Amino acid sequence: MGSQPQLVLPPITDPAMREQIARLARRHVEAGGLGMEIMSMVGNSAENLIERLPAFVRNRLDRMTRIALSRAFSAASGSRRMMRDRGDLFNRMASTVSGAAGGAAGLPGAVVELPFTVTLLLRAMLDIAAEHGLDPESEEVRKECLRIFAAAGPMEEDDGTDLGLLAARMTVTGQTVQGLISKVAPRLSVSLGQKLAAQSAPVFGAVVGASINFTFARYYQEIARVHFGLLRLSRETGMPHEALVEALRIEIAHLGGRRA
Repeated sequence: MGSQPQLVLPPITDPAMREQIARLARRHVEAGGLGMEIMSMVGNSAENLIERLPAFVRNRLDRMTRIALSRAFSAASGSRRMMRDRGDLFNRMASTVSGAAGGAAGLPGAVVELPFTVTLLLRAMLDIAAEHGLDPESEEVRKECLRIFAAAGPMEEDDGTDLGLLAARMTVTGQTVQGLISKVAPRLSVSLGQKLAAQSAPVFGAVVGASINFTFARYYQEIARVHFGLLRLSRETGMPHEALVEALRIEIAHLGGRRA
């Protein structure tokens, strides 16, 4: 049996298209900017604190995350029907208030707050999809939101895995939204577990709970604009999405090299 032919991606030579990709690359790099040093410190501390969480919480994190993701789509869509176009700042502040309330109540409050935070983050993504001319109720957009959740969160080191998932499209052929939730939940639960641990520790409390949620909201909003920006660019130009992703990867690597 012969090997399958390798996909040959068309080169991107249009200066206007290359400039749009460069802007998306800068947005992706800068998503890890403001507040990331604080989140890294919190994340490093939280990694040790996760082991101090009650066993029933640690054992149920994947399941809690899966349930939160499954219910978040309905809740986020319902909130969009009641109030549209809330804007980035509104969504960030709502997430911040939620984090403060969860942190103030310790671990029980953080556990109750977790699905609400997931819904707020998803709502922000759907708003950004609509902003880019996409249908927030479509399966395509819902799957893209799950890929965004699969990106390395603000409390994790960005090892490029998020771009790998973006490029691979998480083998979407034949995948349902529920199937993707099962793939995404274990990865997202790591970030959410760190968040729970940080909020449950007496040394952190409501202030850090609010800071974590603000940074989560900002991070995922920026990554959403990269994902949906590529989708819109592909639709408008007819350029294969894979070619745009590859160009984005190259530009991000170039920016990383210059900063280094």
